[in-house]
Amino acid sequence: MSQSLFIAQTTDPVLDLRDLSLLSQHTSRPRTSLSEQQESIDSTQDGRAATLSRTRMVILITTLTGITFVGSMSSGLSTIGLPVIAADLKLPDNLLMWPVSVYHLANGCCLLLAGSMADLMGNRMINLLGCLLLAAFILGCGVAESGIQLILFRTFQGIATSMCLPTAFSILTQTLPMGKPRNIGFACLGLGQPLGFAVGLVFGGLFQGSSLGWRFGFYLCAGVTGTLMVINYFKLPPDAAREPITLRRLRAEIDWMGIILSSSCLGIISYVFATISDDPSNVHKAQNIALLCCAGAMVPGFWVWMGRRERAGKPALIPNSLWKNTAFSSMCVIVLFSWAVLNGVETILSLFFQEVQELSGFQSALRFLPNVIIGVLLNLGTGLLVHRVHANHLVLVSSLLSAGSPLLMAIIDPHWSWWYCAFWAVLLSPLSADVIFTIANLIVADAFTPQTRGLAGAVFNTIAEFGTSLGLTIFAIISAGVTRDSSIVDKQSPEALMVGYRAVFWTCFGLMLGACGVGLWGLRNVGRIGLKRE
Repeated sequence: MSQSLFIAQTTDPVLDLRDLSLLSQHTSRPRTSLSEQQESIDSTQDGRAATLSRTRMVILITTLTGITFVGSMSSGLSTIGLPVIAADLKLPDNLLMWPVSVYHLANGCCLLLAGSMADLMGNRMINLLGCLLLAAFILGCGVAESGIQLILFRTFQGIATSMCLPTAFSILTQTLPMGKPRNIGFACLGLGQPLGFAVGLVFGGLFQGSSLGWRFGFYLCAGVTGTLMVINYFKLPPDAAREPITLRRLRAEIDWMGIILSSSCLGIISYVFATISDDPSNVHKAQNIALLCCAGAMVPGFWVWMGRRERAGKPALIPNSLWKNTAFSSMCVIVLFSWAVLNGVETILSLFFQEVQELSGFQSALRFLPNVIIGVLLNLGTGLLVHRVHANHLVLVSSLLSAGSPLLMAIIDPHWSWWYCAFWAVLLSPLSADVIFTIANLIVADAFTPQTRGLAGAVFNTIAEFGTSLGLTIFAIISAGVTRDSSIVDKQSPEALMVGYRAVFWTCFGLMLGACGVGLWGLRNVGRIGLKRE
């Protein structure tokens, strides 16, 4: 199998986390109750949202979406250009995947911490700092002179991105009024990630085929990020007045043990998954088995700790009672499946074009243009229609349509014209993820309190990142195993690789049907969401 394999990407009652009588003991201003403070903050936010001009809303949505877009675009550049980049920087074969994998690893590990810090210190500060670091480290990727430098810059880029994603979610939630404006804001934010990745694939192939070279793409992304950061500095709304940051507040208002347990568990699992994706035989190594056992032990530990914090009336990262919200739990599972399938299908499609049909990187990138077009139309359409159509119907229909993408690729003949199956597979692959992004964000926003909006955005993005890592690892194992066991002698031939790819497509088809089943049951009581509240 090729070494380049998988160069990656309500109506239910919810728990009220605001136990004011217990939390008030942590405030240092006894003259004003926490309830009164929060009412003041909420009213200030509502007033700001009500007076925000349409032009200001457009600028806000555009800049926040633009940061997400550029970050994902750099990942697309890395993915499509990795063979050329690896040759130029003399990256060893055993580290071939790490410029892509390490980004998701660092991002997933830091999301919950970044979200919690944003809730405590303010979204504006954390977002601007994240934008500054993102621009610097993307530029670093462009000037890297060795493979190790590139891996380090991509690691820090993942950390910077973790500061931008949850704060963008929280800023839009706090500043845009309920109804169409917020729905469109979430839809555009959801559009940024898949659209940026697809544009990165296309531009990466274009730059490789010209005199500009692969570095120019990173220079371009860094410049755009810096420009958006300057605009955000002047246009992001100020945070509500907050108490000074003290060690007492840091200890009392952030669930540090929950963050350590969850981030460590996700980090260990993502690391092991990355090594397995690079070489599926690594699953048998003693250190990987030991790490997985440690991560497995952390899961019940996290559950016990959350219960203890909740019973004591202290802030809990993700309270256990929150999982009793059927819509929230179901959306988490659907997001996990959808992101695994989306990244798996797009990665295998890229390999199918380049290794089975033996097309160039640029020719392969052009075949993802329908993905870009449908992503734009679908995200904006979802933002406009989500408050008019039942959410469970949107999820079910989009998931069923997305299931058609891996199904078409599972039955394709590589010699067929692109228009027979591959075109429709590219067109259908992002439907579920694009629709679910907006719906999931609206459900998650309702499940968390206004004090934990940054954490809410972090939870969603953490689940999506974990789904990406989980899916790519499982698909790498399936593809390598099926190819190895095939009767074809030359395991590196297009015919042998296609046998493994076809098995992955069938697996993706099954996962999407599973997502449909979860949505059919778990969202059965969810009607229209994102409605304007008087």
